[in-house]
Amino acid sequence: MKQQANLIRAGQVIEHDGNRWTVLKQQIITPGKGGAFIQVEMRNLKTGNKTNERWRTADTVERLMTDNRDYTYSYTDGDNLVLMDGETFEQFLVPADLLGDQLPFLQDNMPVVVDLVEGDPVGIHLPATVTLEIVEADPVVKGQTASSSYKPAKLANGVKTMVPPFVEAGERVVVRTEDASYVERAKG
Repeated sequence: MKQQANLIRAGQVIEHDGNRWTVLKQQIITPGKGGAFIQVEMRNLKTGNKTNERWRTADTVERLMTDNRDYTYSYTDGDNLVLMDGETFEQFLVPADLLGDQLPFLQDNMPVVVDLVEGDPVGIHLPATVTLEIVEADPVVKGQTASSSYKPAKLANGVKTMVPPFVEAGERVVVRTEDASYVERAKG
């Protein structure tokens, strides 16, 4: 399906130069002189190589339609994630590198959504937030105001994040899987 380049969004799969690419980031740039263009960072689905491409906003690109299927994460086998279909209980192998920076947030029995193009996995989506324990948190610096300052902390999965001064090591917090940002203290 053809679409204008300015409609490209992260997570879409496009065909370019005879290869399939998954879009990682996009940014529309409007220079002071001349027409606007879109800068797209994308990863080749076969080789895993990343590249940047620019199109004028009026250009068209070939967008591939994806099927979304719900799975449950079971375990990791080498470089692959083993997922289970909740209806048929069949196991499905997906390359772990499809998750990229979100891989540390994957938890046992977590529901995930897999994007498929003609049966090939092209992307994995985790739930928007996860609850994790803080294993390290810097002490509060006197004089900091609670409303504007955050302090560094380390989550149980090894990812670093910024938390409010009142959060201590050992507490459970809710963080976004997209960018590891703090949402709130875990309830209960």
